[in-house]
Amino acid sequence: MLVSKLCRAAAALSAVLTLLSAPAAAQNFPNQPIRIIVPTPPGGVADLLARAVAQGIQANTGKTVIAEQRTGAGGVIAADFVAKAPPDGYTIYMGFHPTQSILVHLQKLPYDPAKDFEPITLVGTSPNILVVNPSLPVKTPTELVEYARKNPGKISFGSPGNGSSGHMVGEQFKIMHKLDLVHVPYKGAGPAMLDLVAGHIQMMFDIVPVTREQLAAGKVRALGVMSPQRLPVVPDVPTMKEQGMAELEGGPWFGLLAPAKTPRPIIDWLNAETKKAMAAQDVRAKLEALGMVLPLGSPEDFSKHIAGETARWGDIIKRAGIKLD
Repeated sequence: MLVSKLCRAAAALSAVLTLLSAPAAAQNFPNQPIRIIVPTPPGGVADLLARAVAQGIQANTGKTVIAEQRTGAGGVIAADFVAKAPPDGYTIYMGFHPTQSILVHLQKLPYDPAKDFEPITLVGTSPNILVVNPSLPVKTPTELVEYARKNPGKISFGSPGNGSSGHMVGEQFKIMHKLDLVHVPYKGAGPAMLDLVAGHIQMMFDIVPVTREQLAAGKVRALGVMSPQRLPVVPDVPTMKEQGMAELEGGPWFGLLAPAKTPRPIIDWLNAETKKAMAAQDVRAKLEALGMVLPLGSPEDFSKHIAGETARWGDIIKRAGIKLD
């Protein structure tokens, strides 16, 4: 009994000391290297954004910031690593839509996307774009819907994999218009795009960085982009909203998160320095030329975005009966 009381007292004292030391730690932040954990391989959008943030903060503050890959399990390994890291701001996560909003509806996760993280800022979004093989006799989303209704079960749409943004949007498109489309999952956007160009699949929703070279070469046809306004990199492609499909807006997104209970002054420092890093004209020009949009709002803005996306995709997954293989 005495040992039990002593253990409880020690735990309580430890908690108090942690709370008391948090303000001091925040005031001295950062005094050691910051790691941005990236859930995808080098060269992808998450990696590009993480390195831009790291290099920008380092250049502006002189503090060491490193982008570090921890790939696997669709990003779950990276997300779980950060969720269980000390809440001191030195290990943060370039989180994205699968680990924070989609997979929670499809599998048991070793972390809670809503409770185990503190949002910092939504760094970048890459609106989806609807593209088809040029042999398909359609030039607008409405014409595609009409053609698919006349050819039930004969139109295949590819995606980078089950549970990907391209898969989710394809299912939303099917539900909206009550279409019989066949989903073909691939291991990445690259193989899916190759099969679209070859005509093995007829359509897909993907991001501009993946499609722009094929678009420029005339190997695929764009029907609409899922952004609030037209993108400067593809100015002739109308938005889905312009064409009467406002529900189809969005795409992959990437934002910084810290472990839960990270002190607010640290969150605010990371938010402010990330905004400064991404404000550099050369950085913005490079990313916007890829079709990226850089929201960079407050932690509260990002929190609302995550909650909205989680609800949205949860509804689509339930209505479409989507399950991971």
